[in-house]
Amino acid sequence: MDSDKTNPLGDFLRARRADLRPEQVGLSGGNRRVPGLRRDEVATLAGLSVGHYTRLEQGKELHPTRQTVASLCRALRLDKAASLELYRLARPVARRTRPHRIERAAPEVLRLLNDWTVAPAYVMGRFQDVLARNPLATALHNRFVLGDNLLRMIFLDPAGREFFRDWRTTARAAVHDLRQAAQETPDEQGVRDLVGELSIASAEFRQLWAGRDPRGRISRGGSYFHPDVGLLQLRPQRFSLTDHPGQHLIAEPAEPGSPSADALTLLSTLVTHN
Repeated sequence: MDSDKTNPLGDFLRARRADLRPEQVGLSGGNRRVPGLRRDEVATLAGLSVGHYTRLEQGKELHPTRQTVASLCRALRLDKAASLELYRLARPVARRTRPHRIERAAPEVLRLLNDWTVAPAYVMGRFQDVLARNPLATALHNRFVLGDNLLRMIFLDPAGREFFRDWRTTARAAVHDLRQAAQETPDEQGVRDLVGELSIASAEFRQLWAGRDPRGRISRGGSYFHPDVGLLQLRPQRFSLTDHPGQHLIAEPAEPGSPSADALTLLSTLVTHN
């Protein structure tokens, strides 16, 4: 059985899950057999696996980490009193976590980036933060408000749906890469915060994050729309920066002589003019 008198933590989690309406976290109510959220929904909102959350409710894992408890407080929308009660019941254990690291593009990479004038190029961090852009990439992305991270550009920024013409493929590839990065650095609090933010704000992200991860690499689409130059069919190339683990240089050239190459030339003249 999932519930008994020796599992107060599980009882608390189930009760709070039942009290939370799907609409409060941006989910569709639909036809539900029981009130409240499902286990998989709480797990997704907290950035946890369904199995991990289930073990907590069933009392098979009695002392989660402080990071896990904090994620559950956020996912279950707990106020201060309820959060203190969850911490009391969970008695979280300390786990060595990596200190928050601010990623930056190295000076030699910035020089390379700025010398690359024939194609948009940018540096992407471990969790898809955009660390630097060359002028052509800045112009290509100039309609984005949330341009600091590719996942936010795809899932949260209003410009994303128009810009990424193959939105579904791009979204699946971005989630796949985030999942791989999270598995490689499970102690990074930053990835949990990002997953929580995206899960709360985007139903599409929640669905993809909770889904089955395909094996192998997923290629991102290279079809974009820019209102000043129209449709661009580019060929994204990804280069690992071996001296800076987790960082990649992304270059997006067009086929020489193609309409997209002409569109990049026009975009570069707009950059020079501005």
